[in-house]
Amino acid sequence: MDQSLALEIMLEGNNVLLTGPAGSGKTYVLNEFIRRAKKQNKYVAVTATTGLAATHLGGNTIHAWSGIGIADQLHPQFEEHLLKGRRDIIEATDVLIIDEISMLHDYRLDMIDEVARKVRRDDRPFGGIQVILCGDFFQLPPVNRNDGRQGSFVVNAEVWEEFDPVICYLQEQHRQDDDDFLEILNAMRAGDVRRHHAEKLLERVDAPLEQHEATELHTVNIDVDRINEQRLNGLEAGEESYEMATTGKESYVETLKRSCLAQEVLVLKKGALVMCIKNSAEKRVANGTLGTVIDFEKSTRYPIVNLHSGRTLTMTPETWELRDGDKKRASITQIPLRLAWAITVHKSQGMTLDAARIDLRRAFVEGMGYVALSRVRNLQNLSLVGINRMALQISPEALEIDKHLRTKSEQDAKRLEHLRERALEREALEKLQPQPQSTTKAGSWAEKLEKMREKYPNAYKPWSEAEDAKLLQYFEDPKPKSITKLTKEFGRHPGSIKARLQKHFGEDAVL
Repeated sequence: MDQSLALEIMLEGNNVLLTGPAGSGKTYVLNEFIRRAKKQNKYVAVTATTGLAATHLGGNTIHAWSGIGIADQLHPQFEEHLLKGRRDIIEATDVLIIDEISMLHDYRLDMIDEVARKVRRDDRPFGGIQVILCGDFFQLPPVNRNDGRQGSFVVNAEVWEEFDPVICYLQEQHRQDDDDFLEILNAMRAGDVRRHHAEKLLERVDAPLEQHEATELHTVNIDVDRINEQRLNGLEAGEESYEMATTGKESYVETLKRSCLAQEVLVLKKGALVMCIKNSAEKRVANGTLGTVIDFEKSTRYPIVNLHSGRTLTMTPETWELRDGDKKRASITQIPLRLAWAITVHKSQGMTLDAARIDLRRAFVEGMGYVALSRVRNLQNLSLVGINRMALQISPEALEIDKHLRTKSEQDAKRLEHLRERALEREALEKLQPQPQSTTKAGSWAEKLEKMREKYPNAYKPWSEAEDAKLLQYFEDPKPKSITKLTKEFGRHPGSIKARLQKHFGEDAVL
């Protein structure tokens, strides 16, 4: 199925499982659907099975949205213990998104279904909410603890047959540009890795890369932390550090920190290999773009990064939010970079890497090798430290599920083919509509900053302790000054004043 038909099926209000290989555009379609659904004034709850995946979408974990937390089964009096705010959100939800669905246990999908039915007093699956599941069952599976309830993929949930989602299996490829490499990845998905496939991969062991440096993917955190620390310490240049700014209740902030690749204190040096960890709104960089720190801007000390694509950019702070439906619970602001000499396979999920050196000698779960290998575009951008048998294995159950999903997707595509005409009409209409003119003037970040400082002299300068104390004093005064007066007093943009007050007093401090 192609992206345009899948999007139209979702926009019509169907329950959907959006699936397909790595690089087939699942996240793009999902984000496009979310944007359009919100434009129709629908209350869209964006969730994922992991905090990391949730922050990529600007959402929350499904465990938090549903109120089930880490429990393996619902408490008999769970309704009595459910907070009113949580109940209100579930009742208001029109569309529920659950991303990285391969990692959700079948019994937890049943728990979420039961919560929604009871809270909404509606006996339809998920209480009548339109549910969009997204993910690939060949990627990381649900993790069963030895001391916990054992479960499997969500297709085995009791609610699955009644739920009966339309299967939108995307098959276009938007990442890999190497036929030989694509053949290997497809062979892994088919559970049919032959000798010549393995030999092609083994040829990449210790293979040199055209780029001088590439990110190393490892299976465990301890290796990643050790490598990044050693490489940074090996640089002779002086350090620049950037402290994370936060707003919101402490418990929400801590949840967001755990769910995000941004670091509380980011330490950089000239020569550091770095990775962009957020897609920029202007599409200048993508999550996973690599580069090298070549300098620091004189006025702000923000890092200037030479991307491997050849572009040079000044990296300015970005904000991540923990959202619960339409309500913002917490936010963190930090330079959207992290050291990139090494990263875990788990944290690489969803990224496209320019090049990678991958160590799969300790792959310990089915699907881990597929996730790691499918991050790069071609064999020339891949170098292997080593590989074990587990790295080439895919869950036998995932193989059976995939066969069924492909067949049903073909059937659903034929049944809903009439929607393709509507998709074409929508695309044609959008091309005819005038595009909003960008108000952003061309020029470097330094030029824009200089222009901004004509009005706000202290824009993007760090807050001193004295300034902070003065701001708090003004805010706590019985007759506090307005934002406009504070802007003039501190020479900063109103948004900066509001963000600083929210950091100290919470999200509701400034209306």
